[in-house]
Amino acid sequence: MWPPRSFALRNSLPPKGAAPCLGRPGAAAVRRPLAHLNVLVFYAVFAAILCLLKVGDALAQSVALQGMLGNKALLIVDGTPPKAVAPGESHKEVKVISTSGDQAVLDIGGKRHTLRVGDAPASVGSKGGAGGARKITLTVGSGGHFSAQGSINGKAVQFLVDTGATAIALGTGDADRIGLNYKNGQRVRTNTANGQSVGWLVKLGSVRIAEVEVYEVDAIVLPVAMPSILLGNSFLSRFDMRQQADLLTLERRY
Repeated sequence: MWPPRSFALRNSLPPKGAAPCLGRPGAAAVRRPLAHLNVLVFYAVFAAILCLLKVGDALAQSVALQGMLGNKALLIVDGTPPKAVAPGESHKEVKVISTSGDQAVLDIGGKRHTLRVGDAPASVGSKGGAGGARKITLTVGSGGHFSAQGSINGKAVQFLVDTGATAIALGTGDADRIGLNYKNGQRVRTNTANGQSVGWLVKLGSVRIAEVEVYEVDAIVLPVAMPSILLGNSFLSRFDMRQQADLLTLERRY
């Protein structure tokens, strides 16, 4: 049949004197505003979700006091390089209220915290506690190395990522400061850049970087002075690692 049926239905006029078929009165007029309203609701919900995510990111902070420079506090915020901040000044939304000796009073997210040099980083606004976080992002530093401020058994330390190290490695100086009873650990022979050495194999109760904390991690204490604690594979093997340009991302596997 010509013209095709569908074409004829769309383009033919009703017989003379017959009422046109319009469906329910006002149906088209109702559908248009409703469709427009649905679009507005979608964008409003989407904007609200983005706003909540940004607020959550702003509140979730890890702040460590690395040292004092005169009356200025050397702050490490979310793993960034240390910044000297004087009382009354702010850095990354962290305000220094006052300093005295080896401690500083800070305003973090509208709440006051007192930090002492060597304390574990203060965390504000994180969801589910440190053990529930799964991702660490590190920025390359001088010499092309990745370093991170963190803590061992609640004591602040500086890590240097070393994928060639079998386990976390630290010197006796850091071990004594942290309070490790390493001399009761298992004696082991290790290969270092300076040749073979005898150290102690110990189990760390907790290792934390930013908002990620893992437990029962092997470490080797060496009878040498070390500028940083090597973050070896006893920690790194629990993560999938991805490097893109100057960023190293560790995403927890277990």
